Amino acid sequence: MADYTLKLRRFDPESGKAAYWEDFGVDLPPERSVLDGILQARSRDDGSIAIRCSCQAAICGSCAVRINGKTALACNTKLGEAQDMARSRRGREEITVEPMGNFPVLKDLVVDMDAVHWKKVQRVVPWLLPEGDPPEREYIVPAEAMIDITQSMACIQCGACVGACLSLEADPEFIGPAALAKAYRFIGDPRDGQHEERLKDLAEDPHGLYDCTHCFACVEVCPKDVAPMNQIMRLRRMATSDYEIKDKNSGYGHEKAFVNLIEKYGTLHESQLLPRSYGQGSLIRSQVDPSSLKQLTASLPTVIGGLKSGKVSPVKALIHHKLPDQKQIRRIFHEIESEDERLELNLYIVGEEATEEEGAMAEGKGSET
Repeated sequence: MADYTLKLRRFDPESGKAAYWEDFGVDLPPERSVLDGILQARSRDDGSIAIRCSCQAAICGSCAVRINGKTALACNTKLGEAQDMARSRRGREEITVEPMGNFPVLKDLVVDMDAVHWKKVQRVVPWLLPEGDPPEREYIVPAEAMIDITQSMACIQCGACVGACLSLEADPEFIGPAALAKAYRFIGDPRDGQHEERLKDLAEDPHGLYDCTHCFACVEVCPKDVAPMNQIMRLRRMATSDYEIKDKNSGYGHEKAFVNLIEKYGTLHESQLLPRSYGQGSLIRSQVDPSSLKQLTASLPTVIGGLKSGKVSPVKALIHHKLPDQKQIRRIFHEIESEDERLELNLYIVGEEATEEEGAMAEGKGSET
């Protein structure tokens, strides 16, 4: 009897048949990878099995697939661990392997990276755009100035985050976590001279910065701890706090509304969040600004739904109680806002047990608080 059973999702567009599942027995020890199992099945049972692979060391990123429903690198997932996951998640022995989501499938486990991943990376202009004449030799940048973008530079372009992204599943036009992490790699680079222009472009795009729903899926599946969602949040903070880009998607207004409400009440005043967001953080502006009124009118179905569900009521809309010790929350706000620069512990560099001295190395604008 085989040590493991791989349940592969097969699809050959030239055959004209629909996709189907096929089981393959694998005789390998538990510390060997799922990729080793697939290659054994291809060598021993069916030479037509299609999968991309190269380095087999979690460096090239070409073997990203879904294993037991979760996107991962096949070469970086052990057979024993994959079977334990299958048992805990599905109560089955078979290790299911299928192509990544959010991509057109070319054959079996091979997806069209050009149609989605690379198309979106090209969208963010993935190269430096320096200002002025180039130097006589290379650009010189202090090492400490590059710390904040080192995490996004670790990306191996495997597309795992794209395959797992729920926002992309809902909106295929979303620029996506990998491309936005790549955008931060250049926007956070002091050699680039188009920071504000890049940020404005991504903020104004309805499928850009503010299309991310914070599902954390990209953070969970990234094999290199790039944490694309963290880079997206850094881009948002730069757009709103550093450059105050008042975008047509109300991303700036939503952040200001959320922060101002918490500072004032200590808890979220939901009935005011929507109008304040459309009014760039101001409730009064939302009632007099034509564009804000237009957005509010378009949101009436949402308001009606909130009234029907009881989440919003006329009383709640007018009266929202503050926390008993709200002055302490305001004190925290004022203390943080009094700082000239944001201070971040870049845990990707200094580790989770970082000291204050190590964290000070990561001081600078665009950092995560």
